[in-house]
Formats: sequence, C-alpha cells, structure tokens
Amino acid sequence: MIVITLFFSILRPHNSVVYAPKVKHADKKHAPPPIGNGLFAWFLPVARYHEAHLVEKVGLDAAVFLRFTRMCRNIFAVLTLFGCGILIPVHVLRGNKAIIPQESTQSRNFALLTPQYTQGSPMWSHVVCSWVFDIVIICFLWINYRAVARLRRQYFESPEYQMSLNSRSVWMTDIPGPDRSDEGILRIADSIEQTAGIPRAAIVRNVKELPDLIEEHTDTVKNLESILAKYLKNPDRLPAKRPTIRPSKNDRRANHNRKVDAIEYLTSRIRDLEIEIKDVRQTIDKRNAMPYGFATYERIEEAHSVAFAARKKHPHGVTVKLAPKPNDIIWKNLPLSKKARRGKKLMNTFWVAVLTVVWIAPNALIAIFLSNLSNLSALWPAFAKSFNGNQTTWAIVQAIAAPALTSLVYLLLPIIFRRLSIKAGDLTKTSREKHVTHRLYAFFVFNNLIVFSAFSAVWKFIVSVIENHKNNQSVWDAIRNGHLPAQIMVTLCTISPFWVVWLLQRNLGATIDLAQIINLTWIWFARTFLSPTPRQTIDWTAPPPFDYASYYNYFLFYATVTLCYATLQPLVLPVTAFYFAVDTWLKKYLLLYIFITKTESGGQFWNIVFNRILFATFLANCIAALVIKGALGSWIMIACIAPLPFILLAFKVYCDNTFGKQCKYYIKAKLNDPEALAEPGQKSRRNDRIGIKFGHPALYKPLITPMVHAKAQHVLAQIYRGRLGSDDATDTGYSDIAMMPMSKSHHGKAARSASGNTGGDSREMFEVVPEANLDFAFYKNRAEFSDEHGGDGELYGRPLDLVSERSQTPASFMSDDSDSRSQSPAPMLPRQQRMDHLAYHPAYRDVSGDLGHQGTTGAKRPDLYSVHNESERRLLSAAQPIGVDEPTTEHDAGKEHYEMDRWRTGGSGYVGLSGPADDDEALGYEYYRGRR
Repeated sequence: MIVITLFFSILRPHNSVVYAPKVKHADKKHAPPPIGNGLFAWFLPVARYHEAHLVEKVGLDAAVFLRFTRMCRNIFAVLTLFGCGILIPVHVLRGNKAIIPQESTQSRNFALLTPQYTQGSPMWSHVVCSWVFDIVIICFLWINYRAVARLRRQYFESPEYQMSLNSRSVWMTDIPGPDRSDEGILRIADSIEQTAGIPRAAIVRNVKELPDLIEEHTDTVKNLESILAKYLKNPDRLPAKRPTIRPSKNDRRANHNRKVDAIEYLTSRIRDLEIEIKDVRQTIDKRNAMPYGFATYERIEEAHSVAFAARKKHPHGVTVKLAPKPNDIIWKNLPLSKKARRGKKLMNTFWVAVLTVVWIAPNALIAIFLSNLSNLSALWPAFAKSFNGNQTTWAIVQAIAAPALTSLVYLLLPIIFRRLSIKAGDLTKTSREKHVTHRLYAFFVFNNLIVFSAFSAVWKFIVSVIENHKNNQSVWDAIRNGHLPAQIMVTLCTISPFWVVWLLQRNLGATIDLAQIINLTWIWFARTFLSPTPRQTIDWTAPPPFDYASYYNYFLFYATVTLCYATLQPLVLPVTAFYFAVDTWLKKYLLLYIFITKTESGGQFWNIVFNRILFATFLANCIAALVIKGALGSWIMIACIAPLPFILLAFKVYCDNTFGKQCKYYIKAKLNDPEALAEPGQKSRRNDRIGIKFGHPALYKPLITPMVHAKAQHVLAQIYRGRLGSDDATDTGYSDIAMMPMSKSHHGKAARSASGNTGGDSREMFEVVPEANLDFAFYKNRAEFSDEHGGDGELYGRPLDLVSERSQTPASFMSDDSDSRSQSPAPMLPRQQRMDHLAYHPAYRDVSGDLGHQGTTGAKRPDLYSVHNESERRLLSAAQPIGVDEPTTEHDAGKEHYEMDRWRTGGSGYVGLSGPADDDEALGYEYYRGRR
C-alpha cells in the first residue's frame, strides 16, 4: 500500500490528465485548489477542504458520500474501543484453554480471541456489547441524518437550485387518455392543490421510433470511426483490401447474406438515417400525446407544496412527483404503463434471483478449490502430480486466480444490474442507480457473507445428523444432538481470520484506485497496440464519472461484514476503522480532482445508506444471539437482546418522520395565502418554454459527425465516395432558433454556398481532428461528450437546466456543441426586417386558427386551462431571424447581412472533399439535409 501511494505521488505531477483532469476542465467556481509538484504536495489541499467547501466544488452527492465514509470511520473507531476493550479480555481470560487444540501458535492465538472456547456466564459481555454497539450506531446515524437534512436545505436554497427549472416543476406519469393535454395537466394540478398562479403545462408528444433512429445513427457513426481508425492507421501505406461488413439487421433494403464495403455502406447508412430522422422530426408535433407531462409554477414553494400534497394521492390514477433534471430522465421508459412497469419489475426481480442462485455454485467452487488448489489435487490425481512438482508456480496461480476472477465478476455485476434496472422500467437514472445499489448489496450479502460463511457450518451439521442417524438414533434426536447453533458458531469463529485478512487487503484496493493503475494500463495498451478513434482519445482525457452504486455497495458490504463478525472476532473492528480512515482521505482526493458526478441527485443516496446500515445492525444482533446460544448462553441473555430490533425499527420511523420529508421537500405546508409570498417587483416567468426545456432529447439533440485524425486528411478523398452533411438538429419545430445550415469550415456562410479549395461544390463530410485538439477541453460543451463526462453541465459553468433572468431560453439549446465562436455576440436585426423574415418563412405560420384558439376580442372568454398550450402552438414564436449570406453583388452590398454561425454546432478541423458537380442541387442529399 505504501509503495503504490509513493508510485502515485511520483507520477501525479507529470500526469495531470489522469490525476487532476478537473483542474483543467472545471470552471472557476468548481475547480479544485491547485496542487504543487512536490512529492506530497497533494496532502495539504485535501486536508484543508471541509464539507462546506466540498459541496460547492464536487456537489452534494459527493459530499454525502464522503460524509458516509467519515461516519463509518467514526463508528468503527468507537466500536473498537468497546469491542476490543471488553470482548478480547473476556475471551482470553475466561476461555477454557484446556479444550483448545494444540495447533500452530498463530492459529491458537486467533482462536483465543474468539468466543469459540468461552461458555456460560461470560457471554453476558456479548449482551452488553450488542446494546452498546446499537446505541453507538443509532447516535451516529442520528447525527449524520440531521447533518444531511441541513445540507439538503442548503441545497434547496442554493442559487443553482433556485434558478433551475426542475426546482419549481412537477411531472405527472400514467395520465389517462382524456387528460393527455396541456389543459388536462392543469386540471389535475388544480385538483391536488390550487395555487396563486396558473402553472405552465406541457404534455409530451410521441416521438415513436426517433430515439431508436438516433441511437442507431450514433452507433453507426462510431462503427465507421472505428473502421476508419484501423484502415487509416498508416495513411501513407493503406491496406490492399478495403474493410468489409455485414449490413445492419435494421436495414431492410440491404442483402444480409453477403458482406459489403464497410466504408461505403456505413456512410450510405448514415445518410439514410439522417434523412429519416429529419423527416420524423419535422412531423413530430402531429403525433399523439403520451401519458406523461410537466407543469411549471411561478415559485418553488408552489411546486413543492403540490408535490407534497400529492405524495399519497393519485388523482385519476396519475402519479405526481417533483420533476427531476431533464438529463436525469430515462425517456425510453416513460411511455410504459403501470401494468407494463410492474411486469418488467417482476421479471427483473426474477432474473436477479436467478443470477443470485446460479452464482452460489461457482462461488462455492472458487472458495473450495481455486483458493486452495490442494483440495483440487486431492480429487484429481493427474493435477496432483503437476501440483506437487511445481508448487511455487501453482502457489502464484492460486494467489492470483481466485481474486482476479472474483474481481472480474464484481466489475461486471454493476453493469449487469444496471442494464436489468433499465429494462425494469426505472424512470430516472437516480432511481436506477439506487436500485442497482440495493441489488448489488443483496447479492453480496447473500452470496459472499451468508452462503460463504454458513456453507461449511450447514455441511458439518448435515454430516453430523447422518452419522447420528446411522447410530440408531431417530431423525429428530439426530438433529437435536447435532447442536446446530454450536456448529454455526464454531464455524464462524474458524473462518473469521479470513475476513480479517480480506479487510486488510481492501486497503491495497483503495490505493490502487488512487493510483488509477487500471486506467493507466488500459490507455497505454490501447494507444500502443490498438487503433483508438479520435473520439475515444478525447474521452480518455475527460474526467471519468464516479460509480456511486458500486462504491456504496462495497462500503456497505465491508460495514456489514464487520458488524456481523464484531462479536466473533473483535480484530475486524480496528482493521475496518483503519480502512475507512485511509479511504476517506483517498476518496476525497479522487472526488476533488479526478471523478465527476454524472447525474447529480442532491444527496438522495443517503436514504438507501441509512436503511442498509440499520439492516446490517439487525443482522449483527441475530448473529450475536446465535453466538450466545451456541456458547451455551441462557435464554435470559437472548431475551435481553430481543428488544434491539424493535428499537432499530422505532428509530427508523422516527428519522423518517423527522428528517425524511425535510430532505425531500422545500416546503410542506399548504399555501393558504400564497399572495403573501410574492415579492414586490418580481419578474413574471410566463415565458418559460416548458414544452422545449422538458422536451424529449431526440427532438433537438444534434447528430454526431464522424471524426477522423488529421494525419489521414489527405487520403480521405481517395477512400471516401459517400456524402455527409452537417446535422440539422436545430432546424426542427421544437427548437427556438430558426437558421439555415451553416458551413463549419467557412465561417459565416451557408453550407451550400461555401466554397473551398477543392471547388465550389465541395461538401463537409468529416470532422478532422488535429493531434493538438485531441483533448476534452475543446469538446466539453458538446452534448455528445458532455452527456457522459459533463453531467448536467454545471461543472463547466453551463448548467442545462438554468433559467436566467435575461433569457428564458433553456441552456440545453444554447450549449449544444458550441465552440469558441459562440462566445461572440450576434447583431440584432431591425424590428421591421425581423418581421419580414417572419412573413416569408413557413415555420412562422399562424397556427392559432388550426388549434381553435379564441381571441380576446370575442364575446366569449377563453377557457382558463387553454391559455398556455405550449406543446401545440407558438413553437417558434421567440425564434431568432434567419441568417443571411454575405453580399456577393454590388446590388446586395448596401443591405444589412448577419451571420448566424455562432449558433452552429461542431468543433474545429472540418475539411471539404471534392466531388462531382451537381447542377440540380434540389435533387441532391443537401436538399433533404439542409433545405427541406
């Protein structure tokens, strides 16, 4: 552990991309403190940062995680004083040394520390320790629950939360057919609790196959990038044979029985998908409404009071909750009905149970044979000869094989459970991660603690019963004489040294995590022996997301093992306390300088942590009772332990009632006088574009463009015969910006009018990335990268859900793929010229008549609930005017012309390749991509 820490301290100053990526990429507010180049210069900045600063720098989720690790450290440090101070002297002084077998000194000393040879009245010490342990745990849980409630309150009052749209929005799911409209959402909201102002509502429209098309387009582009990276690895010496591939199963026009040219087919497939995506996007507002929608209020208090009032209500069968952040929503699961979600959840539970049961056999085989190859040699004579002849070699294999195989399984388990949770119908990523944590914890406790620990005890008990039955005893007498509690207690004491050593080894894992050895090794291997794409290289320089589900599961499992074995082998307490003391420090550095929170939940993991610690305490009480009975303790001792589970249950109910609602809602009381909350001169938020801000990402997310390394730029024209244009994600009915497709290689010109060095009919087909630009810093504001490495954009100073006072436009629209050019302001057109643009562009047609909208001049007053129909009307009422090309003639020279290139997406390094001239451009692909 010390060697790995020194290894990290030496490499850190020279590998800031790996060991401090957030220093480079985070904005001024979220950037961690700078670190010097000294060997141990990272100690002091980590030590100085306390929780108040951590919340601002790393977010509330990371701060709550670090608080949990500190709580575990403190709990086990205090339990060490009582456990080792009371139990070890009792076991050593009151144990029956006469019955201890004469084994090695080490085994004998370990056996003396356990209650294996302690019987009768000394077991009252276990009763006392059980009560002391529970009281200590309850005290620390109460202190930290109160602190988390305070942090949640500060989170609610933070400027970021106050200015976000989701903070004053509720979402409704399972909306019945008659209420699937903006008016229906308003009526449901009013039926729950009437507020001072009428909320803005938007029912979500059915996007049908659009998300699948975009996902296939993204996969196809990445597949093309991978093929080009391999084919163009040495551009000056191209392989004689072009790569081939089988057509996609979703391509109904292709012949799937033979392989085709990979580059030509994938570019053609990308073109077809882009045309199809554009057609679907342009007709999306004509689709039917979905059973979910959103309502945004003027004030946060109104939204939270409505959500609190609806927590136990289901008006018309509708579920009403506080709206999550848009990037937290799993959109593909929202259309599922309650019945479909119940069915998926049941099927998911079934598969998790099957996986848990199936792993019992491999787990037992690994524990029995792979971790001790001598057992395998006893059953396999051929292997015994090799084992006895090469004991050093097989000892190395034995030391590596079992931990490596087990670690590989544990790395795959979170991925498996995460995918199962997606298919189970989870509506948000936060709920999915919480369910993953729950299932991982249940899997670990059942397989690695209960099955592993109890397997030998149950097996010995069964063998004992069979032998007694052979001695002419009845089955019942044989079971009674088997002494099951004593067998379990002795077995648990026998295997307790394993858990002590295992917990000591966790410190090695913590330092390996700090040194990022796996990450460094993989990146070196991929760069040296593989052909990474520019996109993969950029991803390697980005801050990686922190896997909260896995880390919470590991720490909860360590705590559970320690609590269960605390009375059996008190040495596990100081070992675990030391581990948490070290890892609290190391994880603090990782979260400050390396990892990011992909989806900020605002500390919602605390509830699942709180419940699991209480469950671990309950399980420890059960084992303590079993140990007392196995050591011939009296029933009075067990009766004294019996109230502890009920005390834990009462404590849970108390905390849920006292802190639970405070952590979830900003305000709980009904607003009887909501007008009193209004601030004088407060700006109205009527211009909230909720239909856009909570719109499905498939409606506006830009399509990605294939990336190629700049070293292959000169040979692209030789190997590429297809055509790719810039995506048109912003040219849709759900965008608030109307524009012409702009050239990415010729700033300020439309894509069709741009001319490059290769001719006037050049096309933009690839994004060519120079070696110097293979860095996340150039792409952190682009959705294709920030979705995985930027969370909600707050780390880089561009929160997607932020609503500014100057503009009610959602940040998600203004930040997609914008480069440095987007920082220069665009000139404003005169009002008359803007109206002229509105007059001739078809996107600005008046749809009020089609929707049956009544004007205020009529005799009849319009319906109160039909005033704000965001999802059907005024989709482009606040759009920017269309960009105009630069003047090309003297006649045009006197006119005002404005560029809209600052709204375009993409990075630097585009290249246009020459192609055959096309006199009839209206029949070309550009017509479908940019003009249609």
